[in-house]
Amino acid sequence: MKAVSIEAGEGSKAKRVHGVNRGISVFDLVLRIVALVGTLASAVAMGTADQALSFSTQIVNFEAQYDDIDAFKFFVVSNSITCVYLALSIPISIFHIIRSRAGKSRVLLIVLDAIMLVFLTSGASAAAAIVYLAHNGNTSTNWFSICQQYTDFCQRSAGSLIGSFGAMALMVLLIILSSIALSRR
Repeated sequence: MKAVSIEAGEGSKAKRVHGVNRGISVFDLVLRIVALVGTLASAVAMGTADQALSFSTQIVNFEAQYDDIDAFKFFVVSNSITCVYLALSIPISIFHIIRSRAGKSRVLLIVLDAIMLVFLTSGASAAAAIVYLAHNGNTSTNWFSICQQYTDFCQRSAGSLIGSFGAMALMVLLIILSSIALSRR
């Protein structure tokens, strides 16, 4: 009799862990979708950042575009690649909802999420450094602030950083959640 009651207790605990892992997997899916939207919005916002000054002449044209600066190009590429990765990882996340005990695919997602986090962080950090210089300049090197002239361009490029840094925070949460689900297996 005691052996039966112990086994029944273990079975209910296994169902509880299975239910928690399923909840973690659903939350993982939601976070992936939100991070996908953040990286997509950041890439589009930076990729379409363009401003021409109103006092342009036919001889000299004053224009600021994202592709004038290599760090902004890298930012757009890193956000785009991360967005594609997140879109491709959604089916695996759905698979984890269905089969919450899957282990090898969770390990794969943890590794790939970490790689994408590093890639996204490097792109966002490079762009953040340039946005900082655009806003504040650097007097010791005679780099002047350009955001007083190109206000729309600077606002758009700074705004695109918000989505990217938000996606970075979500990627960290995804790695933590996948690790928790893997340890509870």
